Amino acid sequence: MSSKGLIFTIIVFLSLWMRASAQDSLQVSRSLDSVRKMPDDTAKVNRLISKAKGLYRFYDSRGQDNAYLQEAITVAQKLRYAKGLAEAYNELGTSKRNRSQYLLATDYHERALKSAEDARDNRLITISLNNIGVDYRRRDMLEKAFDYHFRALKAAEKDNDERSIAIATNSIGNIKLSDNKFHEAIEVFNRSLKLEQKRENDLGIAINLGNLGYAYEGLGQLDRAIEFYRQSLAVNEKLNNTTGMSICYTCLGTAYQKKKNYPLAMEYLQKALAINDKVDDKIHVADSYISIGRLLNEEGKYEEARKYLQQAIDLGLKWGFKSTLMEAYKSMGDNYKRAGDLTLAMDNNNYSILYKDSLLREKSSIEFAQMQTLHDVHQKDNQIKQLQQDQDLSQLRIRRNLALAIALAGFLFMLIVGGFFYIRHRNLQANRQTLQLELRSLRSQMNPHFIFNSLSSIHRYIWSNNQEEASDYLTKFSKLMRMILDNSQHTFIPLNKEVESLRLYLDLEALRCNNMFDYSISVEEHINEEEVLIPPMIIQPYVENAIWHGLVHRKEKGMLDITIGLKGKVLEVTVTDNGIGRKMAMEIKEKKDRMHNSMGMKVTEGRIALIRKINNTKDANVEIHDLQDNGQATGTRVRIVLPAEFLF
Repeated sequence: MSSKGLIFTIIVFLSLWMRASAQDSLQVSRSLDSVRKMPDDTAKVNRLISKAKGLYRFYDSRGQDNAYLQEAITVAQKLRYAKGLAEAYNELGTSKRNRSQYLLATDYHERALKSAEDARDNRLITISLNNIGVDYRRRDMLEKAFDYHFRALKAAEKDNDERSIAIATNSIGNIKLSDNKFHEAIEVFNRSLKLEQKRENDLGIAINLGNLGYAYEGLGQLDRAIEFYRQSLAVNEKLNNTTGMSICYTCLGTAYQKKKNYPLAMEYLQKALAINDKVDDKIHVADSYISIGRLLNEEGKYEEARKYLQQAIDLGLKWGFKSTLMEAYKSMGDNYKRAGDLTLAMDNNNYSILYKDSLLREKSSIEFAQMQTLHDVHQKDNQIKQLQQDQDLSQLRIRRNLALAIALAGFLFMLIVGGFFYIRHRNLQANRQTLQLELRSLRSQMNPHFIFNSLSSIHRYIWSNNQEEASDYLTKFSKLMRMILDNSQHTFIPLNKEVESLRLYLDLEALRCNNMFDYSISVEEHINEEEVLIPPMIIQPYVENAIWHGLVHRKEKGMLDITIGLKGKVLEVTVTDNGIGRKMAMEIKEKKDRMHNSMGMKVTEGRIALIRKINNTKDANVEIHDLQDNGQATGTRVRIVLPAEFLF
């Protein structure tokens, strides 16, 4: 094939691969969008978790967190659905563990345990405890691992959960094995084996038989070890489990090597090598070469041993298997030492030490990176996670579009489109920041205006009332002042804080007006006042306007009603008074002070206009209605509509 033909073939292959990848991304994105359209309930959470279990390979191949699990966690937290949270955190922790991110896995599994305990679900508690135990075992923290597996065992026995009992028992046996407590390990593995036989779980039977072989080999009882390895091999062959068969062949080879039966040891090691080569698992192929090389070293076949060890080194260098290179160079050093070439033995041992040090540095670096990630996870709230998830999905869509563009128009067109989107995104960000600064400036105008009015009220109140009432008024005002200053630091505050400051303000105004009006504030029952967010001091100017331009001019006692409701993602606040109405209020205002303008109302109108701009929505406005009865003014109703913001 000519070089041009080869290049054309490569381009076609890459185009097809990128098209398939883009189609996969599009399919996953559309599927997630369809689930997101479901109402936020427990069925949606369970659906997301179920879909997530089939997409681990998709997200792992892209180095991304599973977006379905992230969405499930967000919805479950919003619903306070502890069982769903436990399920999702367990799945997320296991996916982290499968990628060797053990610190993160432990954190997520501990969150799962807390949620399972909140849900009082013993099955999930047991699963979470076992998961945490495995995490600690992978980190060689055997005491903690034993503690969690033992707790899992007790919880499983309480519910007679045979599967979890078997898992916990086997894990405890592995801990005993790692701690060289072989007699105790044998006792535990036998107990686990009986449980798996009762459950007719062949894979569990094969694993426990192999573990019993390890324990007897550790005790030096090689014949019994070989017997269990053969039994495990038979079950793995029945299951056609190539990984289990490879492990058994290697164990048998090692055992016969210790018995000095080198021909039989070589036979089993070659079988392991053949199986590893079939499954294309290069690291296992390299391990088989090392095992064969070590066996040949013991037989004194140094030249032949070097060939196998060199093949392991070549694979290690090609694929970057540092642990393989460490062991291969160590065995090569032993080879030259046995052959009497101490210089080459020293050189190979030095290479082995270099890779060992590199592995230690890499492990420390990985653990540090995970600790940093863990810190970041704890610093972010659920709202940021939701935004990050949306951003990830947006990136998937962009990649899909880019891949299609490459297949259709080539690299140059792709570069132009990418540049266009980058510039557009940067400009949008700049505009958004500008609007945020304008909104912050208007908010800073709002608070001084309110404080000025309040101080004027205090001044008049002190001169017209006794000291005890003035002191009470000042106490309430100082508390309100502190709340205003605290709230003014934030663009949005929880609804309960806004309501609290509003009640305090109304109490002050009622005192100031000699209780000329009553008021009520009602929030719909389904609203979580701690999670719904609202701009600070957004309602107060309309309440103030209702009092001073409507209610104070009544001859009888007036009434002010404030209702707060949530419809979908729109927050509605209604301020209703039974005052004199806007027309008569305007006439009184013109007689008293033609030059006065309501600064608070203007600033608030500006704030709402900017909120409408920032969110690019029409769901941010103010409607004012005059209330009438048979042509007579009976008050005013102000309806404030804002896009809803949520803490989670």
